[in-house]
Amino acid sequence: MKMDVFSASGTKSGSVDLPASMFEVEINKGLIHLALVRQQSNRRNPIAHVRTRGEIRGSTKKLFQQKGTGQARRGPKRSPVLRGGGKAFGPRNEANFTKDMPKKMRRKALFCSLSLRAKEGAIVGLENYPDDMKTKNLSALLEKMSMEIGRRIVIVLPARHKGLELSSRNIPRVKTILASYLNPEDILLAKKIIFLVDAVKVAEDTFVKNEKDVKPAQIESETAEKPKKVTKKPAAKKPSPKK
Repeated sequence: MKMDVFSASGTKSGSVDLPASMFEVEINKGLIHLALVRQQSNRRNPIAHVRTRGEIRGSTKKLFQQKGTGQARRGPKRSPVLRGGGKAFGPRNEANFTKDMPKKMRRKALFCSLSLRAKEGAIVGLENYPDDMKTKNLSALLEKMSMEIGRRIVIVLPARHKGLELSSRNIPRVKTILASYLNPEDILLAKKIIFLVDAVKVAEDTFVKNEKDVKPAQIESETAEKPKKVTKKPAAKKPSPKK
């Protein structure tokens, strides 16, 4: 999979090969859906809140006797069936919507999202960008790169870039994100994704590295035969002389 690369002046300067381990994996749409729902669910902040009958101010005295009045059986006025009473099974602001997902599934969902957008041709590259903080310069660059201003655009940075971060703040629906913070939602919702060329290498080092890989020196030290401890046998006791 190749990615078209543009220069800082907005002209196409060539193409770059994308790592197959991130941009050419088999697309699993069910896994992508699970990861997207998890990300949005974990960001959810419950606001709606109602009080139960135990939190309503008022007397707990039974309104009238159980039998003999010919009316319905009534408890205290804080009952949910009465006006001004508590709410039964209403929304509470301590609701927990967090979801969990294994690390391997999260990374596979990220790679599926990148592969899907790369297959659609939504990923392009940018060689570099100057440190100037001019919104009009960045806007002109995006127009030269055939980007639709007003549509969601994500710029992936290898490290903090003050010029790009400040220049993009006043352009609607343009967002900058570090390569180490790539996530399925930003990738899938963006109309175009612009990778700085160095950001591809940073993303590969962040997400593709194998946790089981150990440094060679560490492997040699672990596999080296440890010297065997020589334990001295206790000396045999001499038999006591017979009387």
